[in-house]
Amino acid sequence: MFLELYTLPNATSGIDAILVDAATAMPSLTPLILLFTFFVVWLGGMARQKLRVGTTDAALWCVVASLATFMVATIMTMISGIISLAWYSIVITITILAGFWLFMDRRQSEV
Repeated sequence: MFLELYTLPNATSGIDAILVDAATAMPSLTPLILLFTFFVVWLGGMARQKLRVGTTDAALWCVVASLATFMVATIMTMISGIISLAWYSIVITITILAGFWLFMDRRQSEV
């Protein structure tokens, strides 16, 4: 009787199909995961550096966060349907811009 009302999901094909189905059902899931990764690393790293040293290097932590997000996005490209090419190119662009910010942020005495 219960199985007639609700069919149990079949997850025998692995988590890949579940992730693709979730990304298809909610297209904003992938950008939200990437955004969450970026801000957790960026803000968390700056907060820990502020506690240890007393100052923060926002450009450095932006590069670290964008590289972590880039790695997560690259892992997502291994399975077709989880991340679109547009979002992957946005992640690459942000990573390049963060690196540019880091190298242009250095003062003459820090080089």
